[in-house]
Amino acid sequence: MTLKELRISKGLSQVECAEYLGMSVRNYQNYESGKNSRATAKYNALYKKLEAYGDNSFSAATDRIEYKTNIVMGDGLQDLICGVAKYQKRDCFALLHRYVTTPIDGKICTLYGLRRTGKTTLLFQMINELPLNKTAYIKIKNSDNMSMLTKDLGVLYDKGCRYAFIDEVTLMDDFINTSALLSDLFATMGMKIVVSGTDSLGFAMANRDELFDRNIMIHTSFISFKEYARLLGIDSVDKYIEYGGTLKMENMGFEDPDSTFDDVSFRDDESTRKYIDSAISRNIQHSLKNDSFGEYFNQLRDLYEKGELTNVINRIVQNMNHQFLLRVVRENFRSSDFGSARNLLLHDLPNKRAHVLYDVNEQEIIERLKAIIDVKERNETAIEVTQEHIDKIKKYLFMLDLLVDCTERYENRGQSNYTLFSQSGMRYAIAKALVYSLKQDDYFATRPESDKAYIINKILYDVKGRMLEDIVLLETSKACPRDHEAFRFKFEEGGEYDMVVYNKTDCNCCVYEIKHSDKIVEQQTRYLRDESKISIVAHRFGNVVGKYVIYRGATQDVGDIHYVNVEEYLKSL
Repeated sequence: MTLKELRISKGLSQVECAEYLGMSVRNYQNYESGKNSRATAKYNALYKKLEAYGDNSFSAATDRIEYKTNIVMGDGLQDLICGVAKYQKRDCFALLHRYVTTPIDGKICTLYGLRRTGKTTLLFQMINELPLNKTAYIKIKNSDNMSMLTKDLGVLYDKGCRYAFIDEVTLMDDFINTSALLSDLFATMGMKIVVSGTDSLGFAMANRDELFDRNIMIHTSFISFKEYARLLGIDSVDKYIEYGGTLKMENMGFEDPDSTFDDVSFRDDESTRKYIDSAISRNIQHSLKNDSFGEYFNQLRDLYEKGELTNVINRIVQNMNHQFLLRVVRENFRSSDFGSARNLLLHDLPNKRAHVLYDVNEQEIIERLKAIIDVKERNETAIEVTQEHIDKIKKYLFMLDLLVDCTERYENRGQSNYTLFSQSGMRYAIAKALVYSLKQDDYFATRPESDKAYIINKILYDVKGRMLEDIVLLETSKACPRDHEAFRFKFEEGGEYDMVVYNKTDCNCCVYEIKHSDKIVEQQTRYLRDESKISIVAHRFGNVVGKYVIYRGATQDVGDIHYVNVEEYLKSL
């Protein structure tokens, strides 16, 4: 084979060869045309180097190819991956590793989830375990399209690339309707294709049509307490309540000018409104815009275009019962956190602070809260929200793993789904927004500092208590083996067990109370010690073999009641 034939077989131009071999184009042309002796040692050295081209490196010439998209490969990847060595790996990394290292042709792998949940870090951690000379990282821009991407993938494949990691792939307008090219062409050729992005709805649409049965999907949005503690070295369940949901720890501020920027999550000095708007509402709108079939979530298009989609989502997030009913959106907005705290404060009578939340200007406080979280009243909206809108939003939030259904059972043998909100940090941020609004109240400002601190702590403590119940039930439900079931149980005469875990194989159960307190108080166990309630549960679900209080104090037994530290419990799941 001549030098020219070798160059053509490698898919290189004369200019690319000259650059790769480190010589002028004119001198290379002379060697290729035979004007310089083929017998020389120089010719043999050039031939040998070119012969090895592409076998073990993209190297110099490919680095100078003008690709259509933004590609980093070979040695250039080292700068990108060097920073991930200090990070622990997400639990879902094992699924990604299995796809990349197992011979599975004809399928791509999709990493999707909300912002700040470690998708790009996962990509770099996987790249770090691969031969860099056969790997490429592609960062997609809004201006890119599938034609540009497939041209580049074709060139990369010819150069020996066998692993392609494509970040923010849903930014391409035509991804939803052309994504099958990645699986049907390049994955079938043996190339490992991993794509990622925040547009979960776009991935769902592509998986429904183009990528059906040719896609392995890995979701990053849900981060359990156990995983959160391992990744960040934080063992406090309170910290998880306050910041859980993304892998950042900064507090948010409602007066920070940086909150206007869209590239910062609510955990990075941005209000919850901005995070929800950019991470969820715009996510939906981007997918709707790029869905050529136009039938999937199209009912939400008008809501977004009128700036009212965030309003509906925040009303749902703020409602602790997560009742996906039209009245939740249509009724005048009330803060469930404010109302609950006001009722709790009444128990402090005769102390005067018991009346403080009745004496403040509630209307102004709620108006400030509405402005922060972008909530509107029915007469302030341009579009009449329908139950169909609510149902579509509910379906989308389930797709994002923001909502998870758990079971609520009743003494009369009825049952219903109890919908839990998995993003604790997003939910807690709304409570902090209420506190911020309360601090601006003129009457509240006149109260003694000790009273103000007490009331604020009461509001946040109450919210954390309700959220802790949801977190324990949610994570227990997810961790239960197939022959176990975790649910909430309510009695007809009032009262409930925060959680019952039913062992279907052994026909027995355990009953739980979940308290945010770190102290042992007899009142916490009144239902656990109520033999009539125990017998009701035992009749349905077998002998009660354990009575537990999950709380923030030390693990210990008090009689037949087992007190279990909540951090220890969640880590044991």
